[in-house]
Amino acid sequence: MQDISEQLRAAVDLDRLVETATELVAIPSPTRSAAEVANRLAEILTAEGFPVERPEAGWPSAPAVAARLESGRPGPTLQFNGHLDTVHLPFTSPSIEDGVLRGSGASDMKGGIAAAVEAMRALRDVGLPEAGSILLTAHDLHESPWGDGSQVDQLIRDGFVGDAVMLPEYNSDRLNIVGRGLAILEVILRRKGEPVHEVLGGSEQPSVIAAGADLVRRLGELHTELLKIRDPLAGSESLFVGTVGSGEIYNQSPTEFSLSGTRRWLPGTDYQHVRSQLEELFAAVGSSHQVTPDATIHFVRDGYRVDTSHPVVTAFQEAARSVMGQPLPEGCKPFVDDGNTFAAIAGIPAITHGPNAKGAHTTQEEVPLAELERVALVYALTAAGFCCPEP
Repeated sequence: MQDISEQLRAAVDLDRLVETATELVAIPSPTRSAAEVANRLAEILTAEGFPVERPEAGWPSAPAVAARLESGRPGPTLQFNGHLDTVHLPFTSPSIEDGVLRGSGASDMKGGIAAAVEAMRALRDVGLPEAGSILLTAHDLHESPWGDGSQVDQLIRDGFVGDAVMLPEYNSDRLNIVGRGLAILEVILRRKGEPVHEVLGGSEQPSVIAAGADLVRRLGELHTELLKIRDPLAGSESLFVGTVGSGEIYNQSPTEFSLSGTRRWLPGTDYQHVRSQLEELFAAVGSSHQVTPDATIHFVRDGYRVDTSHPVVTAFQEAARSVMGQPLPEGCKPFVDDGNTFAAIAGIPAITHGPNAKGAHTTQEEVPLAELERVALVYALTAAGFCCPEP
């Protein structure tokens, strides 16, 4: 491994990597509008000699990108997967200063995709992998609420999937072996009639605000119960209320109360149980206060756990030891990403590891160039260790 590590260190070209990252960041690509950046990534990969496919995967306005590096020998396939779309915030052009790349998507996650591309180049330049192949996929429709994750779901169902997958999201300090599931709650409580002044009958109407207060209370009690469901790495399940709202003026009886939040759960909890539990709670509030609940429970991703005995975990930790001096501690992924999908639909281990970057989901995204170089080397070394000849 030491000889391979030295070869790959020499093969990773920081200037080439930064050029790719800058080109990707320079193209605005808010979710549902990633066609132009996908086209440019496909051009870059084609120019490097990698076979490139453009599967629509249910989203013909911005076909995905799939590129391969084949060894010509039987063996496992390691997939690098990333999303090309960014959140809907004002676009920031790329700039480089003091060794840091800034701009929309620099940290989430065009910089990481560029690092994965550079890992493929470095592997090719030294004649690796010894066996099997590398599959790189990139797509749109990741960022919610504008996207629903359906393009990567369809990519997997269409067979664009490896034996293990790595995702260069901005998480670098741990080996994420547990990922929690997520659903987004949107609830509206309604009463019949029109908004009315409190002294003209408003105080006699069912109070959506009282119903909303009861809803918040019951959800808080549920959260307290969920805290008892714990994992030593991932912590507890949870229910979080992020927004509430009602009313137009201080002395008018409103007709609606709205609430939104999240429900997160651990591997082993069934989503249908989550949904039924919430729907029962909403119905109870409606019945108690003579209001009608209109609830939407947006299922985002299910929970999962990585088998630490899988060869990709061994390869990754050896790569971490070579590059960072020691393997990473095991931990929980703090957010939901496409790794949850690969685990649920494809049943393959998913390792989320990317640059130590800042500013995700803001207009101040930034990533150190040294971190992009480090990630490229970790990915290349993981591939070299994982894609070995079959015994």
